[in-house]
Amino acid sequence: MSQFNRPSDHMNRSAAAPSAAAQAVDVGLRRYMMRIYNYMGGALAVSAVTAGLGASTGLYVAIAQTPLIWLLIFSPLGIALYFGARLPHMGVRTAQTVFWAFAALMGLSLSGVFLVYTGESIVQTFLITAIAFGSLSLYGYTTNRNLSGFGTFLFMGLVGVIVASIVNIFLQSSALQFAVSAIGVLVFAGLTAYDTQSIKSLYYASDSQAVAAKKSIMGALRLYLDFINLFILLLQVFGRR
Repeated sequence: MSQFNRPSDHMNRSAAAPSAAAQAVDVGLRRYMMRIYNYMGGALAVSAVTAGLGASTGLYVAIAQTPLIWLLIFSPLGIALYFGARLPHMGVRTAQTVFWAFAALMGLSLSGVFLVYTGESIVQTFLITAIAFGSLSLYGYTTNRNLSGFGTFLFMGLVGVIVASIVNIFLQSSALQFAVSAIGVLVFAGLTAYDTQSIKSLYYASDSQAVAAKKSIMGALRLYLDFINLFILLLQVFGRR
């Protein structure tokens, strides 16, 4: 009998194999998500520096006095939509270049924040946003609840917030602005958890290096936009001018 494995040996090996495979997938998933958060953090840093420079050098004020301000306000949205549609057809280096350029342009468009709100208020709101975002993203990553059912509702809420924000550019209604900001906070809070779970579900261990890299960039863009919008909306509600 010595040349044969005992039944317990077969059971131990069959149990060990799935465990090892599951551990490998888990490690790969954590690396994938960490790469996304690193891209996102880098984009936030680029935007912060660009926003500060735009405000301190007077570049934003100069642009605001010309029709180019409308291009600066709306171009990030157009680039984000274009980037999302064209990313599968881009090379990794091109995707990275567009991603960082988008973060810089977004930062320049946010330079006005430094001219409207106090520095202390901006820092406090950023910290609150970071804590809220981290908690919501962690929930989206760890929860076993399927959040996909909220996707349509959140998308409709997002469209409503965008449309109302554009309308209020011309109306300049403080009441409408407060309502949009309050509803927007709830929408982007939900999107943070939803997007995190959605991004997590896109991970496949068998992806090529290029595909995995582009998935990471797109995931970072989604979470970056959630963070930025949550920050701006919270600032509009609680910020001191």
